[in-house]
Amino acid sequence: MTLEKTRLHILRKTVDLAPKAKTGVSLHCHTEHSKEMLDFIPHYAEKLPIIATFWRKEREKYLAKEGKGIDFSTAYWSPPLTPHSVYDIEKRQIENAGLSPIVSLTDHDSIDATLAVNEHAPNTHAPISMEWTVPFEYGFFHVGVHNLPEDRAEDLTATLLDFTFNTENQSNERLTEMFAMLNEIPQVLVILNHPLWDIEIVGQERHEVLLKSFIRQHGRWIHAFEINGFRSWSENKAVIELAEALGIPIATGGDRHGCKPNTVINLTNASTFEEFVSEIRNDKRSEVVLMPAYEQPLHSRQLESFAEILSHYPAFREGRQRWFDRVFFDTGDGNGVRPLSSHGWKRGGPTWLRGAIWTLGVLGSPTMRPFFRLARKRVDRVPRDLDKAKFVLPEIEDISMSLTSDPIS
Repeated sequence: MTLEKTRLHILRKTVDLAPKAKTGVSLHCHTEHSKEMLDFIPHYAEKLPIIATFWRKEREKYLAKEGKGIDFSTAYWSPPLTPHSVYDIEKRQIENAGLSPIVSLTDHDSIDATLAVNEHAPNTHAPISMEWTVPFEYGFFHVGVHNLPEDRAEDLTATLLDFTFNTENQSNERLTEMFAMLNEIPQVLVILNHPLWDIEIVGQERHEVLLKSFIRQHGRWIHAFEINGFRSWSENKAVIELAEALGIPIATGGDRHGCKPNTVINLTNASTFEEFVSEIRNDKRSEVVLMPAYEQPLHSRQLESFAEILSHYPAFREGRQRWFDRVFFDTGDGNGVRPLSSHGWKRGGPTWLRGAIWTLGVLGSPTMRPFFRLARKRVDRVPRDLDKAKFVLPEIEDISMSLTSDPIS
């Protein structure tokens, strides 16, 4: 099957992309302003070798001492880098590929990073954007909202976040109003991020039922689906196939949280982000590149990112240098959510936690990458060329029949 809405390039080595396009667009980057929730920890801690043993011992110890389980519902961490650092790293990668850079930072439910970058970078190349958490039925979705108008950005953000955090406002009718509001602004780009990822941990089958319901009811407001730099090739391939079946273009999203640049970018001949938006929304076409780093085993890259997130950065400002300065937790002592460092830790926490962090660091080191390469499933090996990708359209009649016949504009 030939892709109609998306032109895809798979790179095995760094090349000059100037003959292919004028501009590179990096989407979906996280900075220190992003609050990354930790409620997933019990789910994954049970599955990680070695760490699972540490986790079970600490959980039992905490239960015996406190008479209740560890509550991660309000706990969160923030990525290590500042908005300017993330912007500069993304900009440099694109320039090294021979392209003019556009970078859209998207922290969770916050535009603070983009407002900070706009102090020295033009809005045309550093749009005001965020990753909006959208509660829906028994789960939620992450939606990239890019290029909010400068004069209305803060008011629009407040309106969107009122839907996210005010449960009294969370109705399907209200969500339709939110999407319609964004859609009426021609310069805004709305992307459904990592659509097939069971991010709410309800089970893959239930997540796909939820996704179908979301697309049926709100798909007409979505301008593009995202292929994500930190999701597997098999999952991204399925996203591309679903988007093609629905007639929706693809956009990239690196979803970086550590110190490495995004592994996926968009190509365009647009000179500004607004022109790029028009290509996606009106022309319904896109050109995307999987950078050479994307070919590396996903689990290896994920663990490498964890190691970066948990590293010590002595050059950072006070209160951001150590990983436990950047993790926030309510211990139930009446002081609310505070950095773990406020609890007087000098060496980075109890022995079990330091052991878990050391394990992550070892597993995320480049020397371990060959082992992950051997263990990788065949379906997750990035093809060397598109002829070997073998895209197949899924059955989507129960979805597509409910989408509006009018263009998504």
